Amino acid sequence: MGVHVPLITPFDAAGAVALDALEALAHEVLDEGASGLVALGTTAEPGALRVDERAAVLDVVHGVCAARKVPLTVGTEDPSTLSRYPAATAALCLVPPFVRAGEDGVLAYFEALAARSPVPVLVYHVPLRTGQELSTAALRRLAAVDGITGVKYAPTVIDADAVDLLTAPPPGWAVLAATDPLLAPMLALGAHGAILASALVDTASYAALTAGAAPGLRGGAVFDRAEAHRLARLSTALFAEPNPTVIKGVLHAQGRIPTPSVRLPLLPAARSRVDAALTLADLAVVVGA
Repeated sequence: MGVHVPLITPFDAAGAVALDALEALAHEVLDEGASGLVALGTTAEPGALRVDERAAVLDVVHGVCAARKVPLTVGTEDPSTLSRYPAATAALCLVPPFVRAGEDGVLAYFEALAARSPVPVLVYHVPLRTGQELSTAALRRLAAVDGITGVKYAPTVIDADAVDLLTAPPPGWAVLAATDPLLAPMLALGAHGAILASALVDTASYAALTAGAAPGLRGGAVFDRAEAHRLARLSTALFAEPNPTVIKGVLHAQGRIPTPSVRLPLLPAARSRVDAALTLADLAVVVGA
């Protein structure tokens, strides 16, 4: 399944969404090996975008995916709206945050979403953000719901539940690694691919690791431990401040977006954090030279 890249929303000097930069960035990460794109994920700051801005962002990313014939996953609380986007292949739906509905409530919520979604639903499980832990047993119950085809899986640590899910996933259910610094061990344990904000930076290296890590540990291609270590350090640096602030700082420093701007309540990352991430990203150039 490879790496699917959740795109940021670039802003111009006047604070408007820089749609041309977004389109260029989408093509860049696909050219560098991304298997698909995610529009309006948390990395895109969707809560800080107006309704018309979210629509414009989705129009641009949808156009790129349709032209390139690659999967498009859309972050949404209402997947029924995706019927207007024929290139959309999945709806990425967050476990309800803050309310801590419990596992039965979460199951009922996703059953309702899947029933009205025109595309397959991916559960976005990120307990650090939502405050709602789900056991592997609960995820297996979700896997049995028609129309729910996988999970963007972002555990804080690889604990017994994570090992259980990754080593014995429900048949036909995609488990996509989404705790960026833990990519290599999650792949080694059995994750089928990844959705990684870090892959906006040095896409080719994350794509190569995702393609080679699990086969390498099962007797296929050689697993590059040093590269896995570098990418884990890079991901840690990219998440040293709230996502996507450091990533935007790096992309701006690389000349790929017009500004490093984010919208409140986020603030731009400290330059020292950006420089630390840039150093690790630049190692790919040195090693590959």
